[in-house]
Amino acid sequence: MKRKELGDIGEEMARKFLKKKGYRIRETNFRCREGEIDIIAEHKDYLVFIEVRTKTGSSFGSPEESVTFAKKEKLIASALAYMSSHKDLPDNWRIDFVGIEMDQKGKATRIELIQNAVD
Repeated sequence: MKRKELGDIGEEMARKFLKKKGYRIRETNFRCREGEIDIIAEHKDYLVFIEVRTKTGSSFGSPEESVTFAKKEKLIASALAYMSSHKDLPDNWRIDFVGIEMDQKGKATRIELIQNAVD
């Protein structure tokens, strides 16, 4: 499975998972000069920016370990860009992370949500 295909499948799994958890999806794959945000949603009183990482195997660490400091900085900058270009948003916001591990057949073996993953 190619990397892009794996990412697309993971993002679809993440959307379904988040909807079951009460998230209301606003937008997906928001791109700006600062970077990209996989999923933008609302959860309770929060606007939530969600980074999704999908992996097949742990040879290079867990999905959570693949989010670098530089990626966190880009997520924050992208979130600020989104908020400056959209109106009627919740006052509170945060960045969550969804890590997905899949077997070679494309079945999820683990889906983990980390709320407020970036300070």
